[in-house]
Amino acid sequence: MNILTLNKIDPIVHEILKGYNVSDDCGDPVGILVRSAKMHDMAFPDSLLAIARAGAGVNNIPIERCAEEGIVVFNTPGANANAVKELVFASLMMATRNLYEAIEWCKTLCGNPDAAALVEQGKKQFVGPELKGKTMGVIGLGEIGVMVANEAYAIGMNVIGFDPFITVDHAWKLSRAIEHATSLEYLIKKSDFITLHVPLTDDTRGFFNERLLALCKPTAMLLNFSRADVVDTKAVIQALEEDRLAKYIVDFPTPEVICKKNVVAIPHLGASTPEAEENCARMAAKQLKEYIEYGNIVNSVNLPNCAMERSGAMRICLIHRNIPNMVGRISAAVAQRNANIANMMNRSRGNYAYTILDLDEDINNHLYDDLCAIDGMIRTRILKWQNA
Repeated sequence: MNILTLNKIDPIVHEILKGYNVSDDCGDPVGILVRSAKMHDMAFPDSLLAIARAGAGVNNIPIERCAEEGIVVFNTPGANANAVKELVFASLMMATRNLYEAIEWCKTLCGNPDAAALVEQGKKQFVGPELKGKTMGVIGLGEIGVMVANEAYAIGMNVIGFDPFITVDHAWKLSRAIEHATSLEYLIKKSDFITLHVPLTDDTRGFFNERLLALCKPTAMLLNFSRADVVDTKAVIQALEEDRLAKYIVDFPTPEVICKKNVVAIPHLGASTPEAEENCARMAAKQLKEYIEYGNIVNSVNLPNCAMERSGAMRICLIHRNIPNMVGRISAAVAQRNANIANMMNRSRGNYAYTILDLDEDINNHLYDDLCAIDGMIRTRILKWQNA
């Protein structure tokens, strides 16, 4: 079976997907591994079962169209979290202590025999505050946000977190010392540093706007390690020019911000470590393999997560619309062919649902045809265990 790669992917995928033809030039792939390649204009072959994004953001993938075509889209949340967390604090410390400007100024003394004396005279212009005792506001408490919040507390900062959709797993990982804000407005008014860690969606696009910027302390710094478009860039630039915001640190440089004063533009280095690239590739390849071979869905962005221990002689995997009585019609089709269900799981997400059936015995192809014919069925797969 073929796995198509659309970007350079860490070689670890060949080890995990041993037995597959993993290549950037292959036809009829069952899976695609991708990083940043734009896929919105791609036509997908009937063979394609899943797309795994080696990273968190999926705005380069047409996830709704994929769901309609029965293609599962995975991402790898948390695989690059430590790399992003480290860059957040590296850039924050560089910015607060004015190290970017200081280093550039120091270069102007190259070849000057009085450099040592000039350094002592000039260093006062780069004085900056320590982080200890300051307040950091963390907006978005996913894997990265939780790690940033905990690290900020560990170095002596007061930390306020905001995420109305925090998961139970992430809540368990968050230090009890982190203050939970009940509103964005409260967090922004209290914070010396505000760091954004939310996904880019229709709801979050441009959400950090003029209204929220008006609540910032004039000495506050805004850090954006989410996506460029979660902030209203024009409003941020205006706030900087009017001294209503001290600095804007962003990992997604756009023409509007690159040359602006008090903007620290980083060339999207959040996940640019060999460790993060390997972690993302490893996680993407494992999720792809798990779905292709066992039908289990973990970390999907367009279909429900649904994973079940293997039992019985064969497995049927069904992607279908989330409409009433689908499970009843599926069960009736199985019963009509005198097959017994050993185990079953059904999960839904928005307009779509996923059902796994493990049957006690192998059955003929008539059941496959019956299931495909059910109104609302999008994709039907049958997996037979080799050692059943």
